[in-house]
Amino acid sequence: MDQLVWDLQDVSSWLEPYRHAWYALPMVMLAFVVLAMVPVVVLIAATGVVFGPILGPLYAMAGCLTSGSVGFAIGRWMGRRRIERIGGERVAKLSRAIQRNGTLAVFLVRKVPAPFTLANIVVGASSVGYRDFMIGTLLGMGAFVVALAGFGYQLTKVLHDPSPATLIGAALFVGVPLTLAWFINRTLRRARPA
Repeated sequence: MDQLVWDLQDVSSWLEPYRHAWYALPMVMLAFVVLAMVPVVVLIAATGVVFGPILGPLYAMAGCLTSGSVGFAIGRWMGRRRIERIGGERVAKLSRAIQRNGTLAVFLVRKVPAPFTLANIVVGASSVGYRDFMIGTLLGMGAFVVALAGFGYQLTKVLHDPSPATLIGAALFVGVPLTLAWFINRTLRRARPA
């Protein structure tokens, strides 16, 4: 555990001079694209650790939207028939459901524990417009990104100083955004046409 604390602190200290550099955001966006096969949860938490509770969530969301856009473009390029042929009946059903519900479907896809890159490709192959994709992704992942990136930052504080204040801060960074996401999800599900 002590080694983990020092590793996180070392990385954070090493990157301190670059946090506010003009190229920090483009580098994060590029990293999310290049590391698309790494679970997005890990990338979001790492961004929070490196860039803190304010820039971390903003940069992580920009990275998710950029990586998502690349996956969406790949899906558009491949086409629905090819994606359904490769993915089978399960992907075909998902693709049809996404086409019927647009932004709401993209929002709900973000609540399913599916590989981020695969979901982006499937949505791109459907007839959902890019605007609906971006809005659904932003709404569906926003609270999660804030919670996870903020928690990543708070985790370094908790590991370094496990006081009640740092534990409460970590719990709030996870609890408040996820509670907000739950309310949004519930409201959108009620508004969804039968």
